[in-house]
Amino acid sequence: MRRLGAKPRAYGDPGRHRASSRAGGGLDLPSVDISEMRVIVLVPAHNEEDQIAETIQSLHLQQRKPDKIMVIADNCTDATEEIARTYGAEVIRTVGNRHKKAGALNQVLEVLLPDLDSRHAVLVMDADSALHPGFIHNAVVRLAPGKLAAIGGTFTGKPGGGLVGMFQRNEYARYARDVRRLQGKALVLTGTATLFRALALKEVVSARRAGGLPGRDQVYDVRVLTEDNELTLALLHLRFRILCPAECTLTTEVMETWADLFKQRLRWKRGALENLMDYGWTRVTLPYWGRQLLSLVGIIVIFAYLAATTWSIVAGGLVIHPLWLAITVIFVIERIVTVSSRGPKQMAIAGLLFVEMVFDVFLQIAQAKAFWDAAWRRERKW
Repeated sequence: MRRLGAKPRAYGDPGRHRASSRAGGGLDLPSVDISEMRVIVLVPAHNEEDQIAETIQSLHLQQRKPDKIMVIADNCTDATEEIARTYGAEVIRTVGNRHKKAGALNQVLEVLLPDLDSRHAVLVMDADSALHPGFIHNAVVRLAPGKLAAIGGTFTGKPGGGLVGMFQRNEYARYARDVRRLQGKALVLTGTATLFRALALKEVVSARRAGGLPGRDQVYDVRVLTEDNELTLALLHLRFRILCPAECTLTTEVMETWADLFKQRLRWKRGALENLMDYGWTRVTLPYWGRQLLSLVGIIVIFAYLAATTWSIVAGGLVIHPLWLAITVIFVIERIVTVSSRGPKQMAIAGLLFVEMVFDVFLQIAQAKAFWDAAWRRERKW
């Protein structure tokens, strides 16, 4: 087991391996033969003894096996380290980390990145995720030509969590459908699993050091609640291209209680809003601001819908207004069609408006609170 603490070497200038501009508007990285690429996996883990074995096994079962698997034990008090070593991973302990996942990754990357060059790619994945067997192979095939800086995964939910787990699995199925429909053009490289070209990460560090990006001269900005979303914005502002192809899939843990899910979604939404505030209004953030606006409109619409329905009942019986009836029909059809990959049972459940409405209202409340907290600059909580 390795322990961090030695002073990291300077990142240095990538030199002849540096990214280069092209006529199409983005940045290219050096092309590398697929057989020469080296994949290093970083798995930050805090007390993940129940999940870490499955995560590492999914890496050993890859069609294109990684060259190194490193589990970053971050303030663990359970058997995570022992299990990780048993399954063949190298274990590294963080030292004095107070910045959770982002801080743990930064400690390792500060030591690791200086030795990496154009042949190297770094896969960052959650300790509660399991890659499907073709993930690394398909990601490497996409990255090797140099036109893309990172490949993200689309995910489905693991079993468990009862009703709240079912809602999340349906939600993830809809998200994956949207990404496929957009041919992999996702807005976020999720922390569940993303493979980065090492040179792109070096460019992020250099840009932060020069003041061209928010944060300190590290890969991840430790000030934020959503480090994966922020790193996505950083790469896009450096004019790198990213993709989440349909072939790169995985499963990830779902929140098993409503309270945990609320905290997770509050953090995601608050973090996304504050990431945009850090970057301001740019050509990159324009579609992100647009999504936040649509999200705000969605909150208003769903609560207006509920208020109108409630008032109609209280005022003397339910009166079906043509506008709200049309909205209801469209909503139900959208719910059924977008969850078709989950099978007839879930499609039938989605057709029961009041069932899915519970989850949607719950998410809208979390988002409304995130908007409120961000507007009033309330204390941020992980």
